[in-house]
Amino acid sequence: MTTSSPFHGHGGGFRGRAAAALPGRRAVISASAALAGTALLTGGAVRRAEALPPDRPAPPTTPTVVPRLPKPLGPHAVGVVDLHLVDRSRRDPLRFAVPERELMVSVHYPAHEIPEDATVAPRMTPAAARSFAELAPVVHPELPGAGVDWAAVTTHAYAGAAPWGRWRPVLLYSPGVREPRTLGTHLAQDLASNGWVVVSVDHPGDASEVDFPGATAHRHTTLVTTELRGDPRQDPDLYHALISARVADVRFVLDCLQRLTTGKDVDGVGPPLPKGFHTIFDLGRVAAYGHCAGGTAVSQALYEDPRIRAAVNMEGHLDVPGRPGRPGTPLPVARHGTDRPLDLLATDGYAARAELERSWAPLLARSGDRTSQLRIAGANHLVFSDYATLAPQLVRAGLMTKGGRDSMVGSVVPEVSLPLLKARLVSFFTEHAPVAAREFRAPPRAAQ
Repeated sequence: MTTSSPFHGHGGGFRGRAAAALPGRRAVISASAALAGTALLTGGAVRRAEALPPDRPAPPTTPTVVPRLPKPLGPHAVGVVDLHLVDRSRRDPLRFAVPERELMVSVHYPAHEIPEDATVAPRMTPAAARSFAELAPVVHPELPGAGVDWAAVTTHAYAGAAPWGRWRPVLLYSPGVREPRTLGTHLAQDLASNGWVVVSVDHPGDASEVDFPGATAHRHTTLVTTELRGDPRQDPDLYHALISARVADVRFVLDCLQRLTTGKDVDGVGPPLPKGFHTIFDLGRVAAYGHCAGGTAVSQALYEDPRIRAAVNMEGHLDVPGRPGRPGTPLPVARHGTDRPLDLLATDGYAARAELERSWAPLLARSGDRTSQLRIAGANHLVFSDYATLAPQLVRAGLMTKGGRDSMVGSVVPEVSLPLLKARLVSFFTEHAPVAAREFRAPPRAAQ
């Protein structure tokens, strides 16, 4: 079961600082002024507002752009289910007044034949999209503050679709610091189309926003925005608390999946689950991947939880930073090494590359051939997220500079970076959490 203090795995623990709530840290990124205008455009095209009566104010003349996500390339159609999970065994480490830890997760999975009139799921809820439009340019100043209709961005997954097959391998995904789970949608869909069940985890208080299905006695709104300001790695205690919370989140999600496989309910708020949904999770074939702090978390979760057979760390540090002038403290996974496969992915443009490599060095020295590495040329830190394909579209629309794109994802084009990354993940997970050959046989896919 999930523990309340996650950094105490086998081979010695990391008990130097408690993974406790930080009472002085309240919400410090507030929503900016509402974006002017409303969404006028759909389908990736650009339309201008039609003429309005003279007694009404004219809308902004700037066109609104709707970016698109690439289609998944596997043989399966993709279904998606969102789950609201509540861990009543631990307090929320970032929202001090909340006596329980709530999570939202998205489950992407191979789906049965999709009716021709079925519609795809939106990438974000309307409330999450409004918050993202305001907070994303605060987190990443390179992004435009207006001109993008984030709420209109669709996925290639069908909400509540019937699952195809049973007992499929499971991949857990943890996103980057201050990023929502929805920024990993493209990779999740692509992996699901190739036969895996992908469970993407939001980390409330850390993520820029998490939209829950309803209010509770401890949370009076559905939307929870980030509690963070600036780089958490500048505050060792805060960073330790963030990673502790993420590791516990990942392990708790596995606990919930175990309950699901026995037919127990884990989400009493959302719509009924699709028939057969509880039989798609093969928890004997579990792996994980994560970006930035998510890569850190899945690496440490691999060390602590034997249910996870392998992990991919996409540019996540493996230490808790030290105070100014002092070296960082290696996490247990780095200090003791891993006894299961861990793939380390990096970019050549990451500003903290030297610091990252120092944090990986103890792991590499102690893990032998159980670790592997790849560095993507011409890329930068956010190439591991949906920004890899979204940022170039914003440049083409004139809403973002090429320099801004390069500082986020690098100069590498998505036609190069995405196939390279997907091939790497598919190859790694095929070896360590394989999709059985019979599971590749899929029904005809609906036109998308």
